[in-house]
Amino acid sequence: MAIEHEQFKAALRRWASGVTIVTTEWDGQRFGMTASAFSSVSIDPPLVLVCLDRRSKTLPFLRMSGVFTVNVLASDQNALSSRFAAAGNEDVRFEGLVCSTGKTGAPRLPGALAALDCRTVSLHDAGDHVICVGEVMDADVSARGAPLVYYEGGYRTLEAGARAEDCF
Repeated sequence: MAIEHEQFKAALRRWASGVTIVTTEWDGQRFGMTASAFSSVSIDPPLVLVCLDRRSKTLPFLRMSGVFTVNVLASDQNALSSRFAAAGNEDVRFEGLVCSTGKTGAPRLPGALAALDCRTVSLHDAGDHVICVGEVMDADVSARGAPLVYYEGGYRTLEAGARAEDCF
């Protein structure tokens, strides 16, 4: 018998994760959504994965375009994360943002600590999500600062450059 949903969610809230916004472009329109389920998969070839809610308005366009960018958010981008996480506001998510375009054509968000431009390699159904594996075609790491972190149901920040051994 599987674990109860509330117990499962309570346990997962104890896992601190970085916050990303996954973006894509299809037929001249930009789409994006907040995702905290992101990980590297392989160095050779360079692969990453991101888990996308199958109800997301972005997912069908990511499927059609075959490309996406994972934008790793900085500590001062919690409002941007909330904007891309809210349901029903897909038409205004990019409003006022001056985005650059990565090698794949997917939007790179201003101020992100890193942007990984990916070509979709595979999609895997996994419960209420789809695991999207992408080959990293290009990356931008020009921004500096601390990452935005999600923990215990809220946004947190880390001090840039702080290491655990520095605390002892």
